[in-house]
Amino acid sequence: MTPRDPAHTVDLTTAAEDVPRVDPSLAPPPDSTLPAILLTGGGKRYDIVSCFAQLTTTIVADPSPLAPAQYAAQVRAAVPLIEDPGYVPALEALCREHGVGAVLPLTDLDIEVLARARAEGRLPALVPAPEIARATYDKYETHLLLERLGLPSPPTVLPPGTANASGEVREPGDAHAPGGTDLDGLHYPVMVKPRRGSGARSIHLAHDAAQARFFVDYVAEPTMIQRAMNGPELSIDCLGDLDGRCLNAIPRTMLESRGGESIKGEVVHDTELIELGRRVMEALRVRGPATIQVFRDPELGLRITDVNTRFGGAFPAPTYAALPGRTYPELIVALAAGEQVAPHVGEFRAGITFTRYYWQLELDEQLAPTGREILPGGPPAPR
Repeated sequence: MTPRDPAHTVDLTTAAEDVPRVDPSLAPPPDSTLPAILLTGGGKRYDIVSCFAQLTTTIVADPSPLAPAQYAAQVRAAVPLIEDPGYVPALEALCREHGVGAVLPLTDLDIEVLARARAEGRLPALVPAPEIARATYDKYETHLLLERLGLPSPPTVLPPGTANASGEVREPGDAHAPGGTDLDGLHYPVMVKPRRGSGARSIHLAHDAAQARFFVDYVAEPTMIQRAMNGPELSIDCLGDLDGRCLNAIPRTMLESRGGESIKGEVVHDTELIELGRRVMEALRVRGPATIQVFRDPELGLRITDVNTRFGGAFPAPTYAALPGRTYPELIVALAAGEQVAPHVGEFRAGITFTRYYWQLELDEQLAPTGREILPGGPPAPR
């Protein structure tokens, strides 16, 4: 990625009552025409924040003073919790203060909130329409949406007696209930999954109806039941423009994942996956980044198991594999600046393998970075 301005970490103390500040000596020059980027829920995504901070002023809004990714940004701001009525107004104030051209979520939790704010003209959020954001946050509603659009999804049902997002109760015998005879009519094995959730939390493999009933009762939140997929699991990292056109779709293998997050993988040039990514993005008219998770089942073929309308857990593909000048952060900054970006679906470097690791950040008593590393000079270069 070609930096447009040097990345810096600004020493700021962060407390709920603090007003966000920028060190003027570290900020991009005043005559810069590039808009700022606001990232919400930074969490551990230091890699994503760092890439944006190389390009333009980057603000991270996170209610946690210990969110490590905020220390890669020029500005960090403590904001109310997402469900607080002051959340969107706090983001609006940051946008006005710093000339923000795009707001991107780094978690699932506020995508619908940002989508509604965009629809109301309050935030320049790069997210899909509110109804798409709502449907893709609920995995069962995602399944129904994909079915309606003619996109491949595994056989998926609700446990008898539960309701969908519209309040409709699915009883034994209806079209989306399991075989009309409780759970006995399903094709096993199946996955019992929370309808809302990320990080592979509370997902359980059931080999028969008795196990499925147990896990439905065991998981302390609404669940759905989905046929267990065989074959390789893959992800497609995509980016849509402001009109919902797919700009690129970069598939990668998931060689190893932890907590639902890919830590090892390879970028592959797979025409079928590239075309599926484009179809999904344009059918849902997704603005901004999205990660589509699929299995290539030997019996069913490609089936979509998740659509995350944000950056995925593995960020290397949109950066390492993209052609020069076309990393996803660069394209997002260009879109925020009003530039027209031509679709270039399928144009990237395949055959790149990535493996991810962890590092630490020391903070002082005021939660400001000390600059001290556990090894002098920071992480050693790979040998």
